[in-house]
Parts: sequence; structure tokens; C-alpha cells
Amino acid sequence: MTGKSVLTVFLAATLVTGPVLQSCNKKLDIESTRQSDEANSWKTIDDARSGLMGIYGLFRAAIADNNAHWLMGELRNGDFTSLKRPDLKAIIEGNLNAGYPVFESVSNWRRFYAAVNACNLFIERSAEALADTRYTEINHKIDVAQARVLRAFIYYYMVRIWGDVPLLTKSYDNGKFEQFARSSKEDVLGFAVKEIEDAAPLLPYVYGGGDPVLPGTIYHTKSYNEWRNMLINKVSAYAILAHISALQGNYYAVAGYTDFVMNNFNRIGISYLTVDQVTRTNGLFNELANGLSASQNQFISFNFIKGMGESSVTGHIEQLTLAYPLVSKQLPDIYITNDTLAAMFPTRNGQDQRFGADTTSVSQGTPTLYRNAYITGYGEEIPIFSKIKAINAGVAGESQFNIFTSAILFSRLEEIALLRAEALTVLGHESDAITLLNNMRSRRGLESFDPAEPGSDLLKEIFEERRRELVGEGWRWYDLVRYHKIRREDPAFNDLIDRGGIYWPVARDVIKNNPKIVQNSYWQ
Repeated sequence: MTGKSVLTVFLAATLVTGPVLQSCNKKLDIESTRQSDEANSWKTIDDARSGLMGIYGLFRAAIADNNAHWLMGELRNGDFTSLKRPDLKAIIEGNLNAGYPVFESVSNWRRFYAAVNACNLFIERSAEALADTRYTEINHKIDVAQARVLRAFIYYYMVRIWGDVPLLTKSYDNGKFEQFARSSKEDVLGFAVKEIEDAAPLLPYVYGGGDPVLPGTIYHTKSYNEWRNMLINKVSAYAILAHISALQGNYYAVAGYTDFVMNNFNRIGISYLTVDQVTRTNGLFNELANGLSASQNQFISFNFIKGMGESSVTGHIEQLTLAYPLVSKQLPDIYITNDTLAAMFPTRNGQDQRFGADTTSVSQGTPTLYRNAYITGYGEEIPIFSKIKAINAGVAGESQFNIFTSAILFSRLEEIALLRAEALTVLGHESDAITLLNNMRSRRGLESFDPAEPGSDLLKEIFEERRRELVGEGWRWYDLVRYHKIRREDPAFNDLIDRGGIYWPVARDVIKNNPKIVQNSYWQ
């Protein structure tokens, strides 16, 4: 089995039809979108497939809305600066109580609970489709395992945004929804861990590829090459477990789960990526790239997929970062300043292939050249963050109608390797952590980390490497939270952690519709 790069969880499009999207009655603050009689929605294998794909689509819709994945994960205390948008500037500065409309939208968890309800409904009702003889018990068992992992993944995603959230484990489609208070983040994450631990062994490594768990070459009408790494598989499920455990601060578990991933990623046909594979226009992030789609070359991502009638109009970082000369937009909404870039990629790091001075091609009297894999126009007043640039020109190639086709990437192999290095460092296994870190550094043209060098700090360097490698992928704020929870050296950040300021406030509309929901104390 061959492959280009990392693992993926395919999260289908925002526009998915079927029983899932037809069953969202009032859940917390979710308005009814039922369009057909629920009793007739689970009769065939097609209904089951539609319901499962609908879960993926609803999850993507939740994090893509208003580009929430980056607003919540990348901006706060991060490396980007807002040029002319005061709402983004407020997020960067941590002023999350500001009264901008986008804040009320992204802090409303109703879209996440639409996806949770879809999971609950599928787990409860999909067995009815076994009346269709084409829908086998094995197929159904694997489908339900996916739904359970997805539900746990959604809860993890919500906990890192809001902390305590209501824990719903059954669907509410009969108009009898009850208002729920928030459950503790510890209980929610504990539930998520148990769900994935129970479901992961039931999942195959590959779909439609003759996996021992899933015999045969066809799964839901598609072959291995069509499904490859698009759905939750055994390896990606354990990767999600590693991240849940990191959020819990359970680094023993992180080490165990990442060990499984690092020992089995080749079974799903993935490998480390070069800088070119990450950053080229038709590379890692481009869903419409030639050959294997990006979703087949990633680890865990939220995508729409060509050939399935799906589309998305939001959920692309290029909408925030790209500008002329790459697209017709005059100025980006956010950018990384020249000074911040210099701090992120210090010259002492050598020939960093992602960004930095290209000293190998400089001769006396000639200007310094800079590697531009991540940045276009370094040295200009507004450098363009161009690491992710999946641009699909519009009608007749008219650039003013650019359509972005990038996936929302949650994780890839490089990210998991650095997470494992983080865990091993916390647990005192520094030699193994250094090996992982230096493997990553050598792939990017950097010299090895030397623990004997004066002032060396292994944990800090691992997080700095995450900062460089994963910039623009929605990790910076969550990385800062984990780092400061480990170190506890910054009084201001300690205060944010202790008082719940690391979480977002809950939307006013949520509290209005459910009086049992209490605002996060920090934002009251």
C-alpha cells in the first residue's frame, strides 16, 4: 500500500441531505429543520450512509462557520496581527466580551449540538436499516463505531473552547427536549475517552481495502482509493484519544496512544511531508489537487470532497490571510509582522526551509534572499501568509472570483510526532523526545537540538517547533494553554487558567434559551 503523507478524518460537506439533517428539532437552542417523517428515514443502506455522512458534514459546518477554527485556535495571544478588523483585533487581545456580531455567532454552540444529535440519532436508529439486506451487520457495527468516535471528538472540541458543556447522549427528535445544565469538563472528557476506547478496536485501518475488520473491496459503494483516509479509522481514533488525554493533562495516556499511532501510521499509507508537499498550491491543503485528494493525504481534517456533490463557502484560512498578488483582494484581514517572523524563525536555526534568510545563495554585494514557502513579500509593510493557498480560479479563470478549496486540518503526522515529544519530555524521557524533535528539525533544514548547549530548554523548543511547523493550522492558542499549564511560570496566564479565562464565553442567545446554562464565571 502506498501513500503520500498523513492520516485523515474526512468531514464531508456543509450541505448534506438525509435523515440526520432532517432530524434537528430543538436541542439546547437548535431550531427544527425536520423535512420528512422521521419514521421513514432509516429503511435502507442509503439512509444509513446518508446519516453517517451527515454527521461529518455537520461537524465541519460547526467549525467552519465564520472561520471559527482559526478565530478560536489561532488568533488569541498568537502570532497574527489584524490589519483593519477590530473584531479580530479583540480576539487577538483576548477581549472576548466585545459586542461584535461574529462573537455571538462563533460562541453559540448550537451547530456542535446539531452534530452531537446526529451522532445520537444514528447510534439509536441506524440498526433499522438492517432490514435492507445490502446493509450487513459488519458494516453497521463499523458505522456506529465511527459515530461514537465522532461524538467524542465533537465533545473534545467543545470542551477546549467552552470548558464545561452539557453532555447529551440520546437524541431529541420528538419535541420533548429537556433543558440541560452544563456537565463538568472532566466528566465530558471522561465520557469521550471511554467511547473511543470502546469503539476504536471495532474500526478498520482502511475502508474498501480488504481490512481484516472489514472484508471486501467495497464500502458504502466506494473502493479503497475513493475512501482512503477519508473516514475515522483505527489510527485516527487513537490520535484523537491522544489529544483528549493531552487536554486532560494525562501525559502517560498521551504517550501510550501516540505510540500506537507512530507504530501503525504506515498501515494506512502515510508518511512525513516535505515543506513543498505542505505548501505548494496543489499540495497538502488543496482538496481539489490532482491525484489523491488532500483529504487522503492528511491525518485528521475537515473537508468537502469533489465528486460527491458537496461544496463549502466558508472554512478556509485564505479568506483571512491572502491578498494581492496572490488574489485580487488588496489587503489581508490578518498577517504576521516582519518582527514576529524574525522571532519565530531565528537565523541561528540555520537553513529553515519554511522561512528565513537563504544564506547559501547570497554572494558579496547582493541582497539577502528569503525562502518564501510560508510568506510572500517578507520585508514589505504587510507580508502575506501564503503557506496555505488552495486557490481554484472562478469562471473563465477570472481571479476576482477565486474559490478556496483548502481543507481544515486538525492534525497530521508531524503534529502527532511533536505531541509525543511533548509527552515524553513531561514524563522525563528526554532522550526519546529529543530524537523525535531532531527528526522533525532535520526534515526542515535545522540543526539538531543540543541539550548541553547553555540555556537550552527542551520543552520550550518543542513548543517553538510546533509554533513554526503548525502556524495557520489552528493550534497556537491551545498550545499556549498546554505549555502554561505545564510550566506555571507566567502569573497572568496562570490567572487565566485558574479563573477559566482560557475558555470562550457562551453566546447570550444560548443562555436566553436555556436558563440552566450559566455563563463562564470569568466572563460574567
